[in-house]
Amino acid sequence: MIEGGKLDRRITLLSTNCQDFGRDEFNAPIKGAPVARTVWAEYAPVSDRERFASAEVTANLSARFRIRWSPDVAGVSPTWWLEFEGRTFDIVGAKEIGRREGIEITAAARAE
Repeated sequence: MIEGGKLDRRITLLSTNCQDFGRDEFNAPIKGAPVARTVWAEYAPVSDRERFASAEVTANLSARFRIRWSPDVAGVSPTWWLEFEGRTFDIVGAKEIGRREGIEITAAARAE
């Protein structure tokens, strides 16, 4: 079970499942804003690494977040992303902890 005292950070999970609001003049669907869910999380940095790409040095920050399971976040997947301390993380993986106890999210952000 995830201890409540370790869930000391706020993250916002954003889903690409946007609601359709009809169609525009070209018959393309009009999408609303991404669905956002703000939850308490445990944060653990995984690694910092730099790599050379086209003679450019880029730095990536990987992190692991643990949150409590709920129906609102049960569908979290790599098509989602999250915001934490002003930085946007791409979700790399998500797995259930126990039987609907929690979700462990592995995410990566470009360090700037």
